[in-house]
This record gives sequence, structure tokens and C-alpha cells, in this order.
Amino acid sequence: MANNKKILLIDDNVSITDMISKYLTFKNYDCTTCNDGRNGLTLIEQGKFDIILLDLAMPDFTGIDIIDHLYKSGKIKEQKIILFTASSVTDAAIEDLIQKGAHSCIKKPVHLQTLVQILGD
Repeated sequence: MANNKKILLIDDNVSITDMISKYLTFKNYDCTTCNDGRNGLTLIEQGKFDIILLDLAMPDFTGIDIIDHLYKSGKIKEQKIILFTASSVTDAAIEDLIQKGAHSCIKKPVHLQTLVQILGD
């Protein structure tokens, strides 16, 4: 039984995107992965995703850069963005991103069952 939710997963760690993508596909999500922030932003701008799972700490063009770009362009409200990050980002920085329009934040390591519960909300 398909739930028809289209997920975009952006994380520079290929093993993370592979693991989460396989699990979400198993749970009947339509999951697209991207391992680069700039390409991720392009996918966001070109496609319509129900939920974007966005890693904040990526080289070159970070998840924060993506949020800032979407915020400045006025397109952030069109997206449901769930941040996921290791503890290297401060709570204040996460709160700022949520104020700009990100939906919520999950700390790594991501527990897959918890992730599916959040996606279902």
C-alpha cells in the first residue's frame, strides 16, 4: 500500500542516504536522494516534494545555505523541510532555521522508526 509521499533526502554521507532511502522505499515512500547541497537546491526548485530531509553540515553548500536561499526567494513556505544534524549545530542556529520556515529538526543518529512517525505527521 503506497502512501504516495515524495521525499527528497539531501545528505553528503552516501551510506546515510542509502540506508534511509532503502528503509523509506520499503515503507512505500517515493524517495529521491542527493549527496550535494547545490544539486539538492536544484531538485527542490525543479520538483515538488512532500517532505525534504535536509542535513545541515555538508561541504561547499550546506543545508543552512539551502534554507537561506529558499527563505530569501520566498519559496521556503512551499516546502516541508525536516532538518537532521549531528550536535555540531547550536540550538540557537536550529531555532533560527525553524523561524525561517524549516518544519522541525531530528538529531543524528536518526532512528528510522521515529523518522517514519515524523513523516506521517
